[in-house]
Amino acid sequence: MKPSTSVRTLLVVCLALGAGLGAKRASLRNAVQMAEAANRLLAALPAEQRARASFAFDAPDRTRFHFIPTETFARQGVTVGEMGPAQREAARSLLRTGLSQRGYMTATQIMETEGILAGLEGGRGQFVRDPERYFVSVFGTPSTSGSWGWRWEGHHLSLHFTVVEGAVTVSSPTFFGANPAEVLDGPYRGRRVLGRQEDAGRALLGSLDPAQRAVAVQTDVNPRDVLARVALDPDPLAPVGVEARALSPAQRELLMEIVHAYTDVMAPEIAALRLTRLEQAGLDNLRFAWAGGTKRGEMTYFRVQGPTFLVELSNTMNDPNHIHSGWREFGAEFGRDLLAAHMRQDH
Repeated sequence: MKPSTSVRTLLVVCLALGAGLGAKRASLRNAVQMAEAANRLLAALPAEQRARASFAFDAPDRTRFHFIPTETFARQGVTVGEMGPAQREAARSLLRTGLSQRGYMTATQIMETEGILAGLEGGRGQFVRDPERYFVSVFGTPSTSGSWGWRWEGHHLSLHFTVVEGAVTVSSPTFFGANPAEVLDGPYRGRRVLGRQEDAGRALLGSLDPAQRAVAVQTDVNPRDVLARVALDPDPLAPVGVEARALSPAQRELLMEIVHAYTDVMAPEIAALRLTRLEQAGLDNLRFAWAGGTKRGEMTYFRVQGPTFLVELSNTMNDPNHIHSGWREFGAEFGRDLLAAHMRQDH
């Protein structure tokens, strides 16, 4: 029997908090797997591609990111399409170290959706829609003791992982998008890559009583996109919306289902770290806010925000059938807080 959301929350948080040592060992195992996979990929690449895929850890490009097409945001690294079969499998093995099976399938389907979009546009668009036009980059020297990072990025997919001192893996910012959000025709008809995320928000909205709903729904005019965009230091948005402490136990489970939709896509060790940080900041401090239409098929936006993180989902374009969605962490992206703490300790 599938455990409830509250039980899953407890299990994952216990993994991270337990006795402390278990979480540290789990994080270390994940970092070791990443280092091994990254080194296998670099070793498999021809010299010219290896040079283009490798950057210094402090290269400015490490903290430069976006989710728009490459024509409007130039990227560095080596694309999956340039790789031979062996290199491509090595790259996908690296991707698997950062994601759960669910997350790997989500990322794969987002990339596949580029091919669907190419068919819908029929070559008439201004952008190249290529399921293999995703760039892989490694920053620093992958190891089990130092700090380094890697990135997998292209249209609608921006994944960043930073290993600090060989153990702690930071996974934000994280961005998932899909166009079309729901495939309306063809062999993939009915596919909704981010359906779980969107449906989780609607489920919580639908459970609210009139008083709660009046607090949660900010406006019937939705934002045009996610508000945090790609700011390196995203500002905490105004703490609006209905608070977790004002929800019933069943509604709190629905709120946590939204959170789990964004943590379950990560490798279990990374999901535990995300949930631990959230738990330490206080689950009662979470807020849920909604803007735009409340019916499926209408332009909608929602967010879940706590003291340390922000989840946003916007389905506002293409009638609407085009989702942008992200997980951001205040003051902690790219491991900047941890790296600064190590610098203060060492110097």
